[in-house]
Amino acid sequence: MFYDYLVIAGYFVLIVGISFTFKKMASHSTSDYFRGGGRMLWWMVGSTAFMAQFSAWTFTGAAGKAFTDGFAVCLVFFANTFAYFCGWAYFSARFRQMRVDTPTEGIKRRFGRQNELFFSWALIVFSLINAGIWLNALGVFSSAVFDADISLTIIITGLAVLFVSVLSGAWGVVASDFVQTLVVAVVSVACAVVALVKVGGPVELVTEFPSDFFLGPNMNYGLLLVGTFVFFLAKQMITIMNLNDSFRFLNAKDSDNARKAALLAMVLMGVGSIVWFIPPWASAILYPDAASAYSELGNKAGDAVYLVFTRNAMPLGTVGLLLAGLFAASMSSMDSALNKNSGIIVRSVIQPLLVKKGAQISDKRLLYISQFISFVSGILVIVMALYFKSLKELSLFDLMMSVSTMIQVPLLIPLILGLFIKKTPKWAPWVTVALGLFVSWLMMNVLTPALFAEWLGLPELTRRESVDVNLMTTIAAHLIITAGFFCATSLFYNENKDQYKQQTQDFFVDIETPVIADNEQDEYDRQQRAKLGNMVIYMGVGVTFMALIPNPMWGRLLFVCCALTILVVGALLKKSAKPKELSIN
Repeated sequence: MFYDYLVIAGYFVLIVGISFTFKKMASHSTSDYFRGGGRMLWWMVGSTAFMAQFSAWTFTGAAGKAFTDGFAVCLVFFANTFAYFCGWAYFSARFRQMRVDTPTEGIKRRFGRQNELFFSWALIVFSLINAGIWLNALGVFSSAVFDADISLTIIITGLAVLFVSVLSGAWGVVASDFVQTLVVAVVSVACAVVALVKVGGPVELVTEFPSDFFLGPNMNYGLLLVGTFVFFLAKQMITIMNLNDSFRFLNAKDSDNARKAALLAMVLMGVGSIVWFIPPWASAILYPDAASAYSELGNKAGDAVYLVFTRNAMPLGTVGLLLAGLFAASMSSMDSALNKNSGIIVRSVIQPLLVKKGAQISDKRLLYISQFISFVSGILVIVMALYFKSLKELSLFDLMMSVSTMIQVPLLIPLILGLFIKKTPKWAPWVTVALGLFVSWLMMNVLTPALFAEWLGLPELTRRESVDVNLMTTIAAHLIITAGFFCATSLFYNENKDQYKQQTQDFFVDIETPVIADNEQDEYDRQQRAKLGNMVIYMGVGVTFMALIPNPMWGRLLFVCCALTILVVGALLKKSAKPKELSIN
């Protein structure tokens, strides 16, 4: 355990170092603080887009789902991959071309001031809930590792995330996301390789799984799984490619880099969809009683299966590296949420209010206000995570899916359809959200899975089948009723009464007009490569020292291979940062 503590301590030193390294780049203006001034390279933006969909929940709740249900969990992540493919093909460049600093400014350009305010507060509340779930997931895992109090773990981790977000804004958030992507990749691949060796190979992984690998246990109807996946495709498209989540691509230096970022996120998500879950699948064969090792977690005991595998199958020090990866994943999701929230509140609430009152306030003062708001948001996330800690009857997977389907989908439907349906009355977005929340309530309390089973003449559904039926029918209801209603509002559009007509027309012209980087971009590119190259090399050196931990030779070699991979990436970044010499003819 001493070595695990040492690894985690080294990781936190690295993250703090990143914050200080990029602090100056975020201190010039609120635009720099919220989105790096829109000057980031595609591989930085792509890594933060990827990490935004990746949190400790992936290693806990999703891993627990993989352990019990087999291949089915991959469907959620394949749907993410599909969403990023659509981002590459259509959405990402257009999000960058909105030419705004915060997502709610894009909402204002499309739907007007009233909807900007409505969605500002609604999205802030939802992001706090989401971040609370992520932090709670990390607390569950961390407390199991250290046999520590979950509440204390949540508070300490939350304060660390808060520090990164407040100090260096978007530059620190995105830079740490890139480094954290490397941490996650190294941990995931190393664990997957060892898991396959332990279980005897990929064929044995499938054939020796306790039940049918594709369907998993407690699933009697293959068609139900297929239907769930189809509706997941639509759900993840709605929840990833919308005006609110456009913040991922507002950082890119131009339209082309935004498109490349979506492509990188797609590749990482596609590969990760399989690699992440090889260890929990293998654990179902190697350690079938893994969940009982942490029975004190109640129904969340299965969420610690990754830890069981790491402690039993991996060399000393890997638990620390794994936990560093979990901190990486959760901190990425949380600091992005805090940074986005501060941008929304300052640009869409405080600044318009001050302008309306005729007050004069400098951009520098707004920057200080942004940092204070990030701090307050961080405290609220910690409080939210402490509340979710008490919900032991829900697994993390079910908690995440329920919140996402019941609240997030209706909230975001107008923010994706509004990109295609140009003529809608100003009341359409918020009325659609209200209708969507009613639809969620209806599907949860009236049109229940048991009722559908009765209509179809099916025997009593298992708990797993009931959860999947509820998710599928709720998504279907939103696609038919909620989305259908928003589309139908165009019938009530009156062009003569549209006070935002010209503003909306300008918005649609801009999103079709490419953004091209200016002449100052080269220096920003060089700084990004040089600063991140140094931080990645420092991380590689740290992993190299892990080879000194007293492990079998294969364990030492595993750490050496991980370190070499990281060092090569750092060296390539440093090399690309050198100014190119001009040839003289």
